[in-house]
Amino acid sequence: MTPDEIAVVRGELETFAAEVFEPFARKDQRRWGQVYLRGLLTDGQRKSVEPMAARLGEDGNRQALANFITTSPWDPAHIRAQLAWRMEEAIGPDALVVDDTGFLKDGTASACVSRQYTGTAGKVTNCQVGVSLHLASDHASAAVNWRLFLPQTW
Repeated sequence: MTPDEIAVVRGELETFAAEVFEPFARKDQRRWGQVYLRGLLTDGQRKSVEPMAARLGEDGNRQALANFITTSPWDPAHIRAQLAWRMEEAIGPDALVVDDTGFLKDGTASACVSRQYTGTAGKVTNCQVGVSLHLASDHASAAVNWRLFLPQTW
């Protein structure tokens, strides 16, 4: 989304973030959760802290975002549960879908990277494999849980 598109829905996004991040113990965690969510929604291929912070303008405090992601104590299970309940209401799912996706990698520095088969490339290559659970209906779907596959080499 462009900054202008985010500005149009910012109020709704803040209401959504307040619901989803409600389990966070501290006000600053809820604030940076909302900023991180906006960062994930902004246009740009890289969703790591530095590029997101640069795109977020005045809210783009790289150090605060990095702290929120790496050292702020919060349990992602609570957030995923909040999202799953909200998506269940919105989608009215007819099915659960389990899917895997390969993320091609050049090096081996990322977690769970190994030479393994991925349908993304259609061959054995250096990659991470993510496994996800989706709620699905004829009209919509949403990922409600996901994990990196841990290959034996790890």
